[in-house]
Amino acid sequence: MKFLFDFFPILLFFVAFKLYGIFVATAVAIAASFIQVGIYWHRHRRFETMHLVTLAIIVIFGGATLILQDEMFIKWKPTILNWLFALAFFASHFIGDKTIVQRLNIGWTIFFTVVGFINLYVVYNFDTETWVDFKVFGILGLTLVFVFLQFFFIARYVKPDQNTGK
Repeated sequence: MKFLFDFFPILLFFVAFKLYGIFVATAVAIAASFIQVGIYWHRHRRFETMHLVTLAIIVIFGGATLILQDEMFIKWKPTILNWLFALAFFASHFIGDKTIVQRLNIGWTIFFTVVGFINLYVVYNFDTETWVDFKVFGILGLTLVFVFLQFFFIARYVKPDQNTGK
């Protein structure tokens, strides 16, 4: 359920783009992000950092897209967001004690950096329709594949529970 809630603005962006185009989709994504943060606040009486970062970036880049009527700003949003995630993972790699799982941060740093560059490649080499499809399905697919691969990496370090033998 949380997964769907986190992707609520992206899904609405995709539907609005397919029906009305990039500028309406951008406005819908901004509104949906505000609604998402508001609903989360109403339910939990706190904010989730990822929601706030995403909201700030969509307001800045989406706002620039709408004000300047230039779709390039919204197309850069996934790259900026991925690079911020990469920076956060990279910085956390050097802060505090590191377990083997925490060392995976460097993998996430590289992943988010590469996805940011892939987004730029799609932005500058394909039309907006292709970019929207990539943004919604390509980035999600790449993330799921990366998580799946990390599962196998982590599984090597999981020790059986001494009490249950599992």
